[in-house]
Amino acid sequence: MSLRINDTAPDFTAETTQGTIHFHDWIGDGWGILFSHPKNFTPVCTTELGTMAGLQDKFAERNVKIIGISVDPVESHGKWKEDIKTATGFSVEYPLIGDKNLEVAKLYDMLPSDAGSSSEGRTPADNATVRSVYVIGPDKKIKLILTYPMTTGRNFDEILRALDSIQLTAKHKVATPANWKNGDDVIITAAVSDDEANEKFGGFERVLPYLRKTKQPAA
Repeated sequence: MSLRINDTAPDFTAETTQGTIHFHDWIGDGWGILFSHPKNFTPVCTTELGTMAGLQDKFAERNVKIIGISVDPVESHGKWKEDIKTATGFSVEYPLIGDKNLEVAKLYDMLPSDAGSSSEGRTPADNATVRSVYVIGPDKKIKLILTYPMTTGRNFDEILRALDSIQLTAKHKVATPANWKNGDDVIITAAVSDDEANEKFGGFERVLPYLRKTKQPAA
C-alpha cells in the first residue's frame, strides 16, 4: 500500500522500549511523529536519535509525541540507547519500536511485501528505505512524509519548522512561503476574499493578483 499525504496513518500494535502500544491510541488527541531507522547501531541514526532526544521538549511544547522504530528486536534497543547517550549526551526517553518481523516497515510501505518476515540476517543496506519521517495529525491523517538516504542525517530543525507551518495552517486560512520561519509573514489562501482578509487579518499586501501576504496570525 502506497501512503500519501492526507491518508490515514496505518494503525498497529507493537512492542516498544516502553511496553506494548496501540499506535492510534498512543497518539491520542495530539500530534505524533514516527521516524524510522534501518538497523540498530548505525552511525547516522545514532546521531539522529540523540538529536531527537535533545529536542523532545520542543516537540512537547507543540503537543507532539515522538516515537522511533528500528528493524531489530526491542531487546537490543537498550544497548543502543546507551551508545546514543555516549555519542550525543542525550538520553532517549521516548519509545522505540522493535520491528523484528518487519510488520510496521511493510505497513508503511518502507519495505516491499516480499522482504521476508524477520530482521535476522538483514543488513542496513537491505533496509535502506526504512528512513522516513511521518508527521501525523490529531485526526490520524498523515500531514508530512520525508525520506532520507542512509548517508544524509535528518534535519530536525526543518521538521520543527514544517510542523509549525502545518499546525498554523490547520488553524488559519493561510499558507507559508519558501523558507518561512515562525513569526514571518504568511500567504492568504485563495479561498479568502479581500473583504474577509481585511476582517480576519487587519489588512494585507498584494504582491501579485494571486499572491497576498499578511502578518502571521496568533497561534
